[in-house]
Amino acid sequence: MTLRVAGHFGEWLQGRLGPGGPLVLVTVPCAALAVDAGPGGTPFLPAAVRARFAAALGRPLPRVALRAAMPPGGGAGASTAALLALARAAGGPDRPEALARACLAAEGAVDPLMFPDADRLLWAPRAARVLRRLPPAPAVEVVGGFWGPPEATAPADLRFPDVADLVAAWAEAADAPARAALATESARRTDALRGPAGDPMPGLAADLGALGRIRAHTGSARGLVFAPGTVPDGAAAALAAAGLQGVLRFRTGGGA
Repeated sequence: MTLRVAGHFGEWLQGRLGPGGPLVLVTVPCAALAVDAGPGGTPFLPAAVRARFAAALGRPLPRVALRAAMPPGGGAGASTAALLALARAAGGPDRPEALARACLAAEGAVDPLMFPDADRLLWAPRAARVLRRLPPAPAVEVVGGFWGPPEATAPADLRFPDVADLVAAWAEAADAPARAALATESARRTDALRGPAGDPMPGLAADLGALGRIRAHTGSARGLVFAPGTVPDGAAAALAAAGLQGVLRFRTGGGA
């Protein structure tokens, strides 16, 4: 039997909730990228991470092979998805809050992949807490890939821009263009603070007429946001030509 746990593809928003506030994010669910767990083999997660996770769950973890469709350090949720796959293979628990706490104990940071409506949560990844619920994310199509070096999440890293104003505006922005504009501003602030330099996505967004762009605020995932059915021909080829790896196209939001 194979278990599959979907990842995400960067964030709509990520940063500090005020200059000294907690780190928060709004994730971009992505069913096209997942971790599969099957019989046999050795998990790719470090032994210490597995041990902490098993202790937090209060049960032993089975020996299963984990196969991730996303690269490590890509900002697509590979480690959280892998831990959730192990938890399911071990027989629970089912409550997302308990799973989130166990993932936090294992790695010190966690994506909200255990929640069925993850993109409706203002999530504190260093505390495994839902800070508030948000209006539904609009249905969009994303064309993206992975650009630049991988970047593993460092739990003590809080060098992110202030996005309190973007979070406040997010609740009022009801449609895809408005949300995409906020996501673009969040990406721009992280570009300026954290880099890396030379990101081709702003130019590609303008050339291809995208509503906006998203990025992994830690990691290499980069994407362009379009209204459903409006992705221009050649968009994937343009991203590949600009140096993005693993180019993909997926729908997210709108209950997808």
